[in-house]
Amino acid sequence: MPLQTASSPHGVRETLDRAVAALGRRGITVFARIDHGGGARAAGLELGDEELIVFGDPRVGTLLMQSDPAVGYELPLRLLAWRERDGTKLGYRPAGELTGEYALGGREEALARIDGLLAELVGETVAS
Repeated sequence: MPLQTASSPHGVRETLDRAVAALGRRGITVFARIDHGGGARAAGLELGDEELIVFGDPRVGTLLMQSDPAVGYELPLRLLAWRERDGTKLGYRPAGELTGEYALGGREEALARIDGLLAELVGETVAS
């Protein structure tokens, strides 16, 4: 499935700094921050600025994995920021899309909470 994307008026690093701050205000753990662009440059390859954060809250993700352990492949959640010619993009996969691939019947409330969180995070992150 294609990523849901939003345009950010900030650079890649600042966009994800803002996302990390928004997650921190909510008490949500950031497990990793991966600098794809920096890694490529360190290997002598060309890649524009691109970073990924991996984050989540076991109190929500565990509910999904109790229904279908295979959904653990999709968790924790991720936000990807990258630079394009027209600016910075922020992308994520909506949790609601997981229902077509995993047995998550009865977990609609948890999926809606995740999608609500993602929408809030993106809104705060890309605000001017």
